[in-house]
Amino acid sequence: MGRKEVDDTRSWKKPTNNIRKTFIFMEALGSGAFSEVFLVKQRTTGKLFALKCIKKSPVIQDSSLENEIAVLKKIKHENIVTLEDIYESATHFYLVMQVSGGELFDRILERGVYTEKDASVVIRQVLAAVKYLHENGIVHRDLKPENLLYLTPEENSKIMITDFGLSKMEQNGIMSTACGTPGYVAPEVLAQKPYSKAVDCWSIGVITYILLCGYPPFYEETESKLFEKIKEGYYEFESPFWDDISESAKDFISHLLEKDPNERFTCERALRHPWIDGNTALHRDIYPSVSAQIQKNFAKSKWRVGCLPLGALEPFPAQMPVAAIYIQVALQFGRSSWLFYVSSCSASLQCCSCCAPHEETPHELPCTG
Repeated sequence: MGRKEVDDTRSWKKPTNNIRKTFIFMEALGSGAFSEVFLVKQRTTGKLFALKCIKKSPVIQDSSLENEIAVLKKIKHENIVTLEDIYESATHFYLVMQVSGGELFDRILERGVYTEKDASVVIRQVLAAVKYLHENGIVHRDLKPENLLYLTPEENSKIMITDFGLSKMEQNGIMSTACGTPGYVAPEVLAQKPYSKAVDCWSIGVITYILLCGYPPFYEETESKLFEKIKEGYYEFESPFWDDISESAKDFISHLLEKDPNERFTCERALRHPWIDGNTALHRDIYPSVSAQIQKNFAKSKWRVGCLPLGALEPFPAQMPVAAIYIQVALQFGRSSWLFYVSSCSASLQCCSCCAPHEETPHELPCTG
């Protein structure tokens, strides 16, 4: 499957009226508010790919898709997904990606044995990839475990960063559009302040925390309380879950979950920390505790799209300084994936399955939200 190096994204979308004629759908890898990712096998070659199925919607504009494609065409790194092809049907876009090894959480649960060192190896790869992005003027802005997939099913497979729909190519290093997933988003974003690439480093801190205990550092029963806790930068290393975790790991996390973005570790600095670059990551098995918490807090059924009563999530105030802001919310603990769209004068909330204009699921898509 060849890639045409042209500026017009539309010129290399391949039309299809039934994507199943090209790919055999094998299993679901993940889902979001307007997209699902499947492990597929190409019928002609037998090769395995991850296929991202993006439902066309008035809420999700072509610009988001084109942004993701533009970023993927610009970058090349061993830990960043490669875009192989794009297909388009009447109702969906399909992005074909070179990742077939499944999600990070699934791999942890399948291991049977899991250590700090295993987590350190994953985070080192993530840091290297994000450092590359930052050096090329790109901020991911939506780093989370669901966007970390393995390249192949092999045990020593590389981890790959995916989902660049919210990525931003920096112009002057400062951004103001509030986007991301609140459980992983930095305090300065929720505080509606201008922010920089440091937001990605905060997200990596959250991911590291989860990889070592199985639950997020910031959690509350309501969104408003969650946002306040994140803005305060308040979290704990709770007993007994952190009793067997090294002080070096806690120090590493603390430098990434630094409320002040100017004091927060950069990727370059984090890569030099002894927990990443040295021998301080312990080899003690923490699988029983971590796997139990992952199953409790991040079960796939909790990632899937559902419906909450309109108004269950509080909109941002209409007087926000940014003219048009969207923030994709994928809260844990059973909450659904949503998309806020805030205009300069009002705020509205739409869910892909019940609030947005109804659109029949195409016959070629094997499952829905």
